[in-house]
Amino acid sequence: MPKFQELSGYAAAIAPVIDAAHVNVHASARRAVAELSETSGVSPGFLSDLRFTLPLRSLTRTGLGTIYRYGDAGGRESGIQEHLREGTLTEDGDGVLSVTTVGLEFIRRLYDVHGAVVDRIWAGHDLPGLARLAGRVLDHAERLPGGALALMAPPYEPGGAVPGVLLFNRLAALRYHRADAHAAAWQAEGLSVAEIVGLRDGPVHARIEADTNLRAAAPYEILSEDERQTLYDGLLKLI
Repeated sequence: MPKFQELSGYAAAIAPVIDAAHVNVHASARRAVAELSETSGVSPGFLSDLRFTLPLRSLTRTGLGTIYRYGDAGGRESGIQEHLREGTLTEDGDGVLSVTTVGLEFIRRLYDVHGAVVDRIWAGHDLPGLARLAGRVLDHAERLPGGALALMAPPYEPGGAVPGVLLFNRLAALRYHRADAHAAAWQAEGLSVAEIVGLRDGPVHARIEADTNLRAAAPYEILSEDERQTLYDGLLKLI
């Protein structure tokens, strides 16, 4: 692992490693998830992205807008309606969205798919140890009021979930801490969603990235320097 003088440098370096490890599982599971969708007649949609939060908590459209802050409201609504038609989500009179027993069964089977995938692609690595370190960082991450992490953590961890799935979902949840840090940084610059999406390299972009790394660094304080090295090196070996 490179030597970092400051935690912000560590946060900047480990972020793409976390992203790559997370994306690697999704890519490796794509075919199996498609087969699960076909055999069950259920669209993965939000059930895949929100697999580790829907079993624990209901969400609103406002909450979904925070989780998918750079997305299209029309596209989100189409996804909601698809899940309502398929009976995997239900909506109450106040517009609160909750997963149904059909949706929960799909998520249970999705966890099985991910478990088989991580056991294959991450075999031979210290997944329990990495999962513990990621869990400590996630537990130490601040849940900002109105932020995405507050909606996505702690993740759903059913009994019997293999260490690789715990690691996968803890990393997935931890990404929302950096997402909230990034949003806070560009909002501090007075930018809108449209402006940050279209922002090019330059002084403002550099300031936002530096501020994001400062904000995203805080949870890693809970780890010792050796533990941070173990987490970085261990995740790097997974990609």
